[in-house]
Amino acid sequence: MTDPIADMLTRLRNAVHARHPRVDVPTSRLKAEIARILEREGYIQGFKMVEPADTSESGVIRIQLKYGPRGEQVITGISRVSRPGRRVYFGRNDVPKVMGGLGTAILTTSHGVMTGRDAIKAGVGGEVLCNIW
Repeated sequence: MTDPIADMLTRLRNAVHARHPRVDVPTSRLKAEIARILEREGYIQGFKMVEPADTSESGVIRIQLKYGPRGEQVITGISRVSRPGRRVYFGRNDVPKVMGGLGTAILTTSHGVMTGRDAIKAGVGGEVLCNIW
């Protein structure tokens, strides 16, 4: 697999469209930070790191998906911006707004993984991993 972040986003997108209550993704620190931001921004109910029973396997991040009171999707769209073949960077003054401010851009910066709004407040730019709305 050449792009594990795109795999995580695709698993989230497919699980939301299929109305699954949860989805498991292979673990990494970057994916855990993305899940932390999604939880803080209200796109998912929560997540937890599940350790493998066998030491030869890797762990998973179990993400509890969130739906509205009548079952409507909270995550209506999610897209990968920067990919291994085409990295996309923005300076501190050029951090994009997603859907006119209704969505969230997730960036990796020199201060860690953060939302576009947090990057603007911190005065840093970075690589835009994905947009979610």
